[in-house]
Amino acid sequence: MNTTVVMRKRGVVVLPVKLREKYDLEEGTPFTLIDLGDGTIILSPKVSRVPELVAEFGRLTDEAGVTLEELLEGLQEERKRYTQEKYGSE
Repeated sequence: MNTTVVMRKRGVVVLPVKLREKYDLEEGTPFTLIDLGDGTIILSPKVSRVPELVAEFGRLTDEAGVTLEELLEGLQEERKRYTQEKYGSE
């Protein structure tokens, strides 16, 4: 879809309703603006990577045979060890 939009006061650009519906864009949706330096600007919805990272974390812990509780216990132990080495106390 090619369309022309107009920038209004304070830099507001309204996206056509067809695009908002197609990509499920709502008020408050964050965007990344990329200036290619030759007068070309790309406006891309900023997609959260959280669901992807959660799935990857789950896959890695499953492969390693480690539970979240075990990871947190290990983290706590590492923090204690680091504190002891760095500051000489807990």
